[in-house]
Amino acid sequence: MSANLATRRPGVRPVLAITTGEPAGIGPEIAIRAAWAMRHQVNAVLVGDAAFLAMTASEIDPAIRISAVTTMAARNAGLPHFGADRLCALDIPLGAHVRPGLLDKENGRYVLATLDAAIEGVQAGWFDAVATAPVQKSTINDAGVAFSGHTEYFAERTGTARVVMMLAGQPAAPAGAPQLRVALATTHLPLKDVSAALTQAGLGQTLDIIHADLRAKFGIAQPRILVAGLNPHAGENGYLGREEIDTITPALAAARERGIDARGPYPADTLFQPKYLQDADCVLAMYHDQGLPVLKYATFGHGVNITLGLPLIRTSVDHGTALDLAAQGLGRADDSSMQAALQAALHMVQASTR
Repeated sequence: MSANLATRRPGVRPVLAITTGEPAGIGPEIAIRAAWAMRHQVNAVLVGDAAFLAMTASEIDPAIRISAVTTMAARNAGLPHFGADRLCALDIPLGAHVRPGLLDKENGRYVLATLDAAIEGVQAGWFDAVATAPVQKSTINDAGVAFSGHTEYFAERTGTARVVMMLAGQPAAPAGAPQLRVALATTHLPLKDVSAALTQAGLGQTLDIIHADLRAKFGIAQPRILVAGLNPHAGENGYLGREEIDTITPALAAARERGIDARGPYPADTLFQPKYLQDADCVLAMYHDQGLPVLKYATFGHGVNITLGLPLIRTSVDHGTALDLAAQGLGRADDSSMQAALQAALHMVQASTR
């Protein structure tokens, strides 16, 4: 990881890049609103077309001021540190005029350019972390670029062999419940392919990443990880499947020998109870729709998507581009998840510099 700005400049607000996502969706609006709302806590730099963002900001609130900086200027002299009276935009030109709610493949490569600029900025020391607004995968693929998601793109661009998707949020109930964190052993796979994708080595690497990042980026000295089984009733001693016996249990045993507090496998239908979660720092689910429906039911609109294993801090919202809302005009989008993503990134920056 590059030298951290918060480490090098004590007392200066951490600098967080916000990529503004699909321009026809709600990403630009929620990025601007969240950056402005949190401007006294973080120096949030919008990454996107500065003129488009300034126009959008003026319609949201005429008091929001945006100053543009080109990537060339940043490469030559770094980013200027504006006060809390304005926002900075790292200017990445659009590929085509934006019509809210209507996708245009000409902006597919523009979206990727914002991600590339954010990654470059962290590596160059401009930013302490990155928070991403939602993108439309179809637009990027229609632009001729194979794209499966933020997680995979950040891994490829940073040369990271393996990353882990984790969502986190504060449940609305019961009162005082600890933050819920759910990581995934597999991500965007058809259900029929999940079993074959689970290996002892792969699960071991996933547990290593979760353990290391909970320590380094969350400040948790001895993380406790609860692991779900794959099959109903965690396989029922082999009668409902052998993945727990042949793959998951041996991986957990090996992880414990490495000093990782990994427990399970537990039946997923009973694991997400307060009596278990109160003693857990993270739950590892075996596939996307095993863990995320619970997380999103408990925290939706306030949850955060976090990529573990990267040589940088990356958080994101827990929702999509909401093209239908964008088409209705400004003022309908809720920026709570983006604010939560910025808050999570801030906490991770602070924990990683202690």
